[in-house]
Amino acid sequence: MNTLRTAGILLLVALGLSCRPAPAEDGTIRPPAVAGSFYPAAPDQLARDVDAYLAAAPAPVPDTPPVRVLVVPHAGYVYSGAVAAHAYRLIADQPFSTVVLIGSSHRAAFPEAALWPAGAFRTPLGDVPIDADLTRRLLASGPPFATRTTAHLDDHVLEVQLPFLQRALGDFTLVPIMLGTPDPATAAAVGNAIAAVAGPETLIVASTDFSHYPTYADACASDAKTVAAILSGNPAQLTRSLRAMEKHPPKNMSTFLCSESAVLAAMTYAQLVGAHQTSLLTYANSGDTAGTHARVVGYAAIAFSGSSPQAAPTPPQEKPMTPEPDFTPDERQELLNLARQTVETVARTGTPPAYDGDLPGLQRPRGAFVTLHQNRRLRGCIGHFEADQPVYQTVIDMAVAAATQDPRFPRVTPADLPSLTYEISVLSPLRKISDWRDIQLGIHGVQVSRGFRRGVFLPQVATDTGWDLDTFMGELCSQKAGLPRTAWKDPQTDLYVFTAEIFSD
Repeated sequence: MNTLRTAGILLLVALGLSCRPAPAEDGTIRPPAVAGSFYPAAPDQLARDVDAYLAAAPAPVPDTPPVRVLVVPHAGYVYSGAVAAHAYRLIADQPFSTVVLIGSSHRAAFPEAALWPAGAFRTPLGDVPIDADLTRRLLASGPPFATRTTAHLDDHVLEVQLPFLQRALGDFTLVPIMLGTPDPATAAAVGNAIAAVAGPETLIVASTDFSHYPTYADACASDAKTVAAILSGNPAQLTRSLRAMEKHPPKNMSTFLCSESAVLAAMTYAQLVGAHQTSLLTYANSGDTAGTHARVVGYAAIAFSGSSPQAAPTPPQEKPMTPEPDFTPDERQELLNLARQTVETVARTGTPPAYDGDLPGLQRPRGAFVTLHQNRRLRGCIGHFEADQPVYQTVIDMAVAAATQDPRFPRVTPADLPSLTYEISVLSPLRKISDWRDIQLGIHGVQVSRGFRRGVFLPQVATDTGWDLDTFMGELCSQKAGLPRTAWKDPQTDLYVFTAEIFSD
């Protein structure tokens, strides 16, 4: 097991709990596991401690966008309580009726997103009822969700958030999600599914600590990189940053982010609901709070804010015209030359060329597709949606992929090169839509997504084929996503549109 990707923290605690589970009328009560160790077991003392942490945290700035997602630490309160309070002070007395609480298991590996279907989670401050309806809707969406109550027992990762939520929000219902795998695809599926069923009255909380066990200085340096990646709002950037740091970890580093998959799921949700404003509320580590500098654990409180997707509808507007070009003719030609040079070099040597151009416009981050045609027939097409690196690098990477990794075609060989032509589609960010009638054929590319299944058509597919909307979307669902042809009209299917600046040689 790779300890840099799995927290591997086994905490042996003497529970001595004053509360014992009792039968619940609507399900099962999950009793507290770490009351008396991570936080006080006495209700009065626990309430006083949490209230003191909240009172010491800064008050929210007036007129800020609504908070949709929080990233909060989960250590014992003496270590991370003051950091967690910065997050919970931000949402104190806000009208959240449901909290989706996501964490990664410290105790077991399993492929599902484990749900607790009904009943309540108990703390010394009382019982927090499970939102059984929202939980049923997540289970009905299929994998990776499953009922697995044993995954929630004896793990502190979600439990320690509850007393803060109880004092900050008062009454609310809970959807606890325990992830047992660091797989980014599973995390993305969880974020997508939550976005499909949760409304603006729902708060998402990702429970995670940061660096585990390096020195104070090493933790500060590593955690700064992890925080920056989270603040980018881009799940792929966080994954890349963590994998890059794992190649050269500081001494004694056990993990850089112990609930990586929970944070990825929350970031995916934030992207989909328009919570694009990110804020680092505070950072500290155990060397700042209750430990030595020789061996520390890092903590951060982060908020994602933005407008609610259920906001009042805007007045009807005219359909937008085809987007204005974003790249100059010289920049377009440079990208086409780069795609051609990349494919030719890879076909002949197996290694892509280094780019040493000086056009500043090609440094802008963009997603892109590179399409190869041979004798006017498709020969390869691969793309990347995230605007997470300079467009020239995206074009290099996608040219390599189109030439060597498209499973529909053999690798491009030197003999193929003279007959190849090149097309580049530089993409706008994905935008989720709630009504398929908003799709504009020939202007919008479309992604459909349901669970693990997804498919994409570029805008030019409709133009090149002459398909009407029914045919375009039916082929997208069946051919690309493996869904029923009519799935695009099903509310359970997520629809995203994007535009593309398309140019070819």
